[in-house]
Amino acid sequence: MKKIIAINSNTYHGFSLSEAVAGIKKAGFKYIELTATKGWTEHVFPTMSFRDLYRIKDQLEEAGLTPISLSGHTNLMDDQRLNDFIANIRLAAFFESKYIISSIGEAHLEDQAEASDEQVAQNIKNLLPYLKGYDLILGLENHGRHATGKHLKEIVELIDSKRVVVNYDTANAVFYGDVDLANDLKTAVDKIGHIHLKDKAGAQAEWNFPAIGKGELDFKEIFEILAANNNEAPLSIEIEFTEAGPADLEAVNQAVQDSYNYLKELGIDF
Repeated sequence: MKKIIAINSNTYHGFSLSEAVAGIKKAGFKYIELTATKGWTEHVFPTMSFRDLYRIKDQLEEAGLTPISLSGHTNLMDDQRLNDFIANIRLAAFFESKYIISSIGEAHLEDQAEASDEQVAQNIKNLLPYLKGYDLILGLENHGRHATGKHLKEIVELIDSKRVVVNYDTANAVFYGDVDLANDLKTAVDKIGHIHLKDKAGAQAEWNFPAIGKGELDFKEIFEILAANNNEAPLSIEIEFTEAGPADLEAVNQAVQDSYNYLKELGIDF
């Protein structure tokens, strides 16, 4: 069975969505995760005009890229931000995505509110009618203080809905969680419904997320764990480089191409 492997457009942070689409298509990918992260990468956003959104939709279709998921990170601990996330749900539905992704806290803004796991679960339960109405699945990403698959699994179990799964970020488990990746992945695997495939290089707390296969994570083992547990969740590659960022657009395109080539060499069918 062929895997669904996308490129997260956040890989092209600082560059236009048009540049991202061109690079992703050229590398050979057929899927894209659109990014609508407030204050960081706003390749698509609910405040865009209907004309601009349709222009993007047409552009993706012409490029042969399916927007399988939309990254709409919002602080789900903050009651004041839930309406923003509902807008992102509607945006994902407009692009006919199957998944909407969010960390529990802000991904790149400062959290304005904190909440217990139980309150987070209740906030997300309040979103379930929207997820059902637009036929979307919410992937909760391990990030920040909610850093591990184990922790996210506990929250997903509190919510207890097929509409809410773990979006497992392979590098975040190491960078934020400082855990053994294989063990944490095994712990959460039965609740993982979407994956951010991200490599990690350098020291544990160093911001260094290179092309897939250029870092230190064991992707052969990751795919073996998924296969052993019959997990066919779609995967979205995210490359965030170093704190200095990529040298230029060509460096990003090369990292995307290198990731494609590495996965093919690994024998992944996608």
